[in-house]
Amino acid sequence: MMLSAPALSLATSALLSIALPANADFIEDSTASLTTRNFYLNRDFRQSGAAQAKAEEWTQGFIAQFNSGYSEGRIGFGVDALAELGIKLDSGRGRRGTGLLPFGPNNQEPVDDYSELGLTGKMRFSVTELRVGTLLPVLPLAYYSDTRLLPSTFTGTLLTSQEIDKLTFTAGRLTHANGRDSSGNDDISYAGQSSSHLDMFGGDYQLKPNLTLRYHHGELDDIYRQQFAGLVHTLPLGDDLSLRTDLRYFDSRDIGAGKAGRIDNRNINGMFTLSVGFHRFAAAFQRLSGDSAFPVIDTGTPYVANLVTYNPFTKINEKSWQLRYEYDFVGMGIPGLYFMTRYVAGSDIHSGAVRNGREWERDTDIGYVIQSGPLKGVNMRWRNVTFRSGNGLTQDLDENRLIVAYTLKFW
Repeated sequence: MMLSAPALSLATSALLSIALPANADFIEDSTASLTTRNFYLNRDFRQSGAAQAKAEEWTQGFIAQFNSGYSEGRIGFGVDALAELGIKLDSGRGRRGTGLLPFGPNNQEPVDDYSELGLTGKMRFSVTELRVGTLLPVLPLAYYSDTRLLPSTFTGTLLTSQEIDKLTFTAGRLTHANGRDSSGNDDISYAGQSSSHLDMFGGDYQLKPNLTLRYHHGELDDIYRQQFAGLVHTLPLGDDLSLRTDLRYFDSRDIGAGKAGRIDNRNINGMFTLSVGFHRFAAAFQRLSGDSAFPVIDTGTPYVANLVTYNPFTKINEKSWQLRYEYDFVGMGIPGLYFMTRYVAGSDIHSGAVRNGREWERDTDIGYVIQSGPLKGVNMRWRNVTFRSGNGLTQDLDENRLIVAYTLKFW
């Protein structure tokens, strides 16, 4: 669905008017906000013979959200609305491909603007919620992407229940997906192969206050079956000192018609994070085995420890490790200032005739949230990326991202 900038404002007003005839809880428990996001991305391809010397685009995005409360009664009903608009500020046919803008007719010139409008109906009974319509799932087998100008979305049904003490149970079916740089709502897919639906269910069980066990199962019809098991544990070690362990395991196999070909992948990964006051030190590992790469639905985000700014390190047979450091400058009396740097290296990659491909990525983030004055709440971030590969792999690039965002809460 395509909307112009004026149309976005009118559509948002119309969506908010849905709440007018509802009761007090429906209105008083509702929230409405508008997020603006200015995004510049410059990607310089360093390998010789690259089809494109660089990708460079500058865009402005608007994300309007309305979330109602629930109507009174044993069973409560509500509605959420999401309106997104992305506007081209600077781009061109020879600089496209950053993921910020879709291409126009014949896959050529980036479009001037693109948009999405989504509605979600919801129902609540006790501590169980059913959502139908536009969804932003944050699940191991279906995690929406918010790494560009506008977030990706899915269409489907999602049930979340906490009726059993300490257990959060989820089940759902996703049928369509809208990419982060798209106005279309297409069939859910993997590797460009469409599927009628992704069915999934799972649970997170809090065995102890600081220990959670996880299991999720999903089937992308006629493409693959995926199982996930995980463990999250936080160990207090003293004042302002703790160790967090996050372990994840995936088993993925092709099923049915096998539209995307043979899928055979096991992926074990995890991250250990030591928090010391305002410092965080982390180490992560990721080990893939089997005859294929790690599958994740198109428009989604792979739920793996070594997913970083540019690369997820999920190629066939890849082994990778990460070292990461973060610092919150409130420890130096500068609240709002944040720093992060990390290095990830992958090896033993299988790709065509390559049997020992290597790649590495180095990222640096510096962010600041203005703390006072008329610009209070404005979030500014600079992200720098260096990616290199070798031993038969030939992709090298340098990248910079500049992001300025602000969220205005209406109520």
